[in-house]
Amino acid sequence: MAMIVQKYGGSSVATTEKIKNIAKTLVNRKNKGDDLVVVVSAMGDTTDDLISLAKNIANNPDKRELDVLMSTGEMMSAALLSMAIKDLGYDSVSYTAYQIGIKTKGQYGKCLIDDIESKKIISSIKKGKIIIVAGFQGINEWGDITTLGRGGSDTTAVALAVKLNGICEIYTDVDGIYSVDPRKYKNAQKLDFIDYEEMLELSSLGAQVMHSRSIELAQKYDIPVYVGLSNGNIKGTIIKGGNKMNLESKPVTGLATSDDDIAVTLKEIDANINILSSLFETVANRKINIDMISQTSPVNGKVNVSFTIPKDEEKECMDIIKNFSEEKNIAIDSNITKFSIVGIGMKTTSGVASRMFKLFSENSIEVKMITTSEIRITCTINQNDKNKAIKIVAEEFKL
Repeated sequence: MAMIVQKYGGSSVATTEKIKNIAKTLVNRKNKGDDLVVVVSAMGDTTDDLISLAKNIANNPDKRELDVLMSTGEMMSAALLSMAIKDLGYDSVSYTAYQIGIKTKGQYGKCLIDDIESKKIISSIKKGKIIIVAGFQGINEWGDITTLGRGGSDTTAVALAVKLNGICEIYTDVDGIYSVDPRKYKNAQKLDFIDYEEMLELSSLGAQVMHSRSIELAQKYDIPVYVGLSNGNIKGTIIKGGNKMNLESKPVTGLATSDDDIAVTLKEIDANINILSSLFETVANRKINIDMISQTSPVNGKVNVSFTIPKDEEKECMDIIKNFSEEKNIAIDSNITKFSIVGIGMKTTSGVASRMFKLFSENSIEVKMITTSEIRITCTINQNDKNKAIKIVAEEFKL
């Protein structure tokens, strides 16, 4: 008998028919002797619909009340799945974050899980129940309902697996993790295994199968995560540590792109580390995520500084940087794609960057910014070069 924590995404519970099919799958798993805790997302586009509803009421919806509203989608899914299981003659109970004590801290809309009280879940499991948990939500120190941000249900599932010392399985509408998004490159290869480090990089760089926060948690507590198709027998992908496969023969494991960022450039600001420190500290205090940063060499005591931020945080960021630079010296580039290749094999293989940038040069693809880590190379390119770049790089590294 094993403790299994499963998560079903919004597309997997999008209709009542799909919910009924999941219920049958869970009953079959229960009959094999496993204890089941199941985390669910909101049905289909429910979360987007709720946000749209809020914006029809208020131009700038209160963030506390928006969290209360958005949390209802997962509650609905949890209750319906529990009903479907009971209709099959098996015992089940649905729980909200409040009921099982998923404690959070931080800002509304993007809180972090601080702890989970497992007593009620364990008690229900001992009674033979299949536990259904509303994902994506928590309760802060004031007793307010909070949400965890994008990919929050994945984080809920991994956190529960940590707390219950269980196995984590993420079920969605894709049959595993691919070297490249198959919608962007039709010859992409599905991976049997991927290392935590690689998955963390790909998730933070645009791969949308798993959210980076859930992978960070899994890596921290060494919880293997299985990602597979919600209804089907096709083998999925396991995310785990210690993946030493193909370190020399295949230095690149995956490729990710994102069109969700803009590049901000501040021209001719004083080459003073205190100014830059104050700028980035102020941006960080507003919880704006800066990714890539580049700076020119000082000329006459002046430098140009560029960095990328999410598009939806442009207005808030501009309100900050206007205090550090004249508006005429601020440039915004919205026509960028963040293009990244990732692989733990880069640790032992030289020349990966030169191969990629040679391809770009031969195909007239302009590179605007570059950052690297031990297992990642990221650059920004023009959006209209994205598809060409994906094809030539995927073919070069046999992705």
